[in-house]
Amino acid sequence: MTNHHTLLPVRVGGLDLPNRFAVAPMTRVSAAPDGTPTQEMAEYYERYAEGGFGLVITEGTYTDTVNSQGYLNQPGIVSATHVSAWREITGKVRAAGSRIVLQLMHAGALSQGNPYRADTVGPSAVRPRAEMLPEYGGSGSWPTPREMTGADIEAAIGGFVASAVRAREAGFDGVELHGANGYLLDQFLTDYTNRRADSYGGPVANRIRLTAEVVAAIRAELGAGFCVGVRLSQGKVNDFGHRWPGGAADARIIFAALAAAGATYLHIASEGRDWIETARLDGGVTITSLARQVSGLPVIANGGMHDLSQAAQVLSGGHADLLSIGRGALANPDLPRRVSRSLPLETYDRRILEPMATLSNARQRLQGMRRLRHPA
Repeated sequence: MTNHHTLLPVRVGGLDLPNRFAVAPMTRVSAAPDGTPTQEMAEYYERYAEGGFGLVITEGTYTDTVNSQGYLNQPGIVSATHVSAWREITGKVRAAGSRIVLQLMHAGALSQGNPYRADTVGPSAVRPRAEMLPEYGGSGSWPTPREMTGADIEAAIGGFVASAVRAREAGFDGVELHGANGYLLDQFLTDYTNRRADSYGGPVANRIRLTAEVVAAIRAELGAGFCVGVRLSQGKVNDFGHRWPGGAADARIIFAALAAAGATYLHIASEGRDWIETARLDGGVTITSLARQVSGLPVIANGGMHDLSQAAQVLSGGHADLLSIGRGALANPDLPRRVSRSLPLETYDRRILEPMATLSNARQRLQGMRRLRHPA
């Protein structure tokens, strides 16, 4: 499989990548209580680089000491201690031949573990749908957030910018804004969580404004050469079936706004295992091919991309430029190496994320599975 489409090199902004495989951002709630990345996390990310992934995107990392943290033991990038610990991780990943991007995340109303504050904030005082996520330590209904003021919004933007600066200091090749899955930036984009009557609410051009302003603010601070990606999704961790109400028309406005703001790439979060069908918008175009067409930027597709026949079709059909792997990477941290050597892939087992999605729990689960497969 040395000529498989996934193994072709690609350039994303100023980053030359050896292949089209990226590690998808996956919350692992394994940092120290103060948000400092651990040695266990360093080894976790290093394994993906050693396994051949061209790009590693970290888990969502909180951006301020007010309202951004979403989970207990989530990593942060808000202190010199955080920067130092992340610098060890970026050094290991880059030494192994990969590039690494830090995902910046403000949880907004979907915060279920924040030692800095007891309350939550969002674009409007709307209680999130469904319930908190047990695999990340939550239970019960989400609280109703406080509607953000103009000062709150400015503070959130400032947190993203300061964290991007720290990310560069820590040796990251860029940042990715988490504008997907129901977190703060996506809450502003979503019509039913954003009921504002100001310039951030109403039509989709207003609802994407905050994400675009964050992109532009980071670009102004760090210059044209720094990678600033944006992850988007229609579905959410608490509302899998949500779709943009305006379909392709909304998508065009969203993609154009982010490109105009200075984004380096767009990353479209999971559209399901039967990707070619579930990623289609009205009119039959896939969401990622439309993103490529409208923005002119490199686009990352996500959702079942460890299916290599589907992965090849997505790339060869012009649907995306790169592929981010989640479940398949958990089961196969050396997935690109396996593809290049025509080796079979291990099957993902959800039990490695139960009852908590921590690295230590996954290690114990995997050890138990191996003992069952290979009893003494």
